[in-house]
Amino acid sequence: MQVSIVSSTIAFRQGVSSIADLRSAQAIAFEASTDVLIIGAGAAGLIAALRAREAGAQVIVLERDVLPRGSTALSAGLIPAAGTRFQRKAGITDNTQLFAADIMAKAGHEPDPRAVARVVGIVGEALEWLADKHDLPFSLISNFQYPGHSAYRMHGLSERSGAALMQCLCAAAEAAGVLIVTQAHATALYHDLDKRITGVEITRPDRSTDRLGCKALVLASNGYGGNKAMLAAEIPSMAKALYFGHPGNQGDAVIWGRKLGAGIRHLSGHQGHGSVVHPHGILITWATIMQGGFQVNLRAERFSNEAQGYSEAAATVLAQPDALAWTIFDARIAAIARQFEDFRQAETAGAILTADSLPQFAAQMKLPLEAFMKTATAVADLKQRAATDSFGRDWSTASALAPPYHGVRVTGALFHTQGGLVVNDEARVMTQAGNALPNLFAAGGAACGVSGTSAAGYLSGNGLLTAFAYGFIAGKAAADRA
Repeated sequence: MQVSIVSSTIAFRQGVSSIADLRSAQAIAFEASTDVLIIGAGAAGLIAALRAREAGAQVIVLERDVLPRGSTALSAGLIPAAGTRFQRKAGITDNTQLFAADIMAKAGHEPDPRAVARVVGIVGEALEWLADKHDLPFSLISNFQYPGHSAYRMHGLSERSGAALMQCLCAAAEAAGVLIVTQAHATALYHDLDKRITGVEITRPDRSTDRLGCKALVLASNGYGGNKAMLAAEIPSMAKALYFGHPGNQGDAVIWGRKLGAGIRHLSGHQGHGSVVHPHGILITWATIMQGGFQVNLRAERFSNEAQGYSEAAATVLAQPDALAWTIFDARIAAIARQFEDFRQAETAGAILTADSLPQFAAQMKLPLEAFMKTATAVADLKQRAATDSFGRDWSTASALAPPYHGVRVTGALFHTQGGLVVNDEARVMTQAGNALPNLFAAGGAACGVSGTSAAGYLSGNGLLTAFAYGFIAGKAAADRA
């Protein structure tokens, strides 16, 4: 089978629509075969590949793009985990039970507690394994706490960048002998009478096809955030929102799962974000809020409890005039946010405004002066009194803002969906009747996450949590099956 590398623009010009066909394997010949085949070369797919290789399996990863990036590269690359050695080194006391309780509380106890226990119980091991076996230099963020987390438990590389994380995972995969076939869009699955997956059809940018056989298949193709029709059906409030995820997330795993009779859960669950720079399209870390910043709309009015979380903030920002808001903070907070590559990019792009006085600041942002001064004064008073405001935000631990002041114009966006295929303790896909499909596995956004049915249920890091945890589980289990 030839591996052809051409410009990624070809694939996008020809469209990113999902085909996701399901076909009988009767009388089908495959050009090549492998033990474990993985669809999707994001974090979930590459971690699954590394685990399967370690277990002795021959592994091929299919990636529809010219380079492996996926949704992971668009994230901050932060993974929540409890009870890790990185936490212990920083003097942080935490455990998986507390982490699970935080997830359940944020999601209104909607997720399956067994699934929550499954992912929080393994993700720390996955992080330490990647550090020890594959030289990924993780460290703990310990200078601000994400909303909903009761301990410092966000781990990332020094760049605090999803793109850097993908570079490290790709290097590890190459060193481990994982074959990544790019510009290979898996458009059909072949199965026998027992619903055992026997292989896939690959479609190239020039519309040529190959057939590749396998003994076990891992779906790591994320969710359906790029599929407008599915969004309109499952999350109509986000159907017209700015999509900040990967356009290839077309819901292939869910479509195949439905055709195979798989269990599917919480399709309305998703991660939004209420702080994407407009019009630059750069993510601004929610540390700008959690360290004492706030948001105002174009009328210079606050409109929500910003500290509830960035995911649910997407809808509240989108509901404002022109679907825009300003995030207000200061130099102290900017220094914390600057550890993130995205924030540095926003500064370089000139998206972060700076002023030495509040009136000057209002003029720069083109906000009504009287209304802005009233809002800023009210926030300062809430902080001084350590009070809780009418939106329910507790200001008791927030420091007063001081000049120079900073602001950035933002909008709300959809990042990725959280619902998906129901899996068991081996990350095997389950049928609606509760039986495991013979050799089909799901990881990351292809599997049902732990965020429940709404954006408000998303606890910071839930996306990469299931990518790392289920990738780690699925790779080993698929190799064992093969």
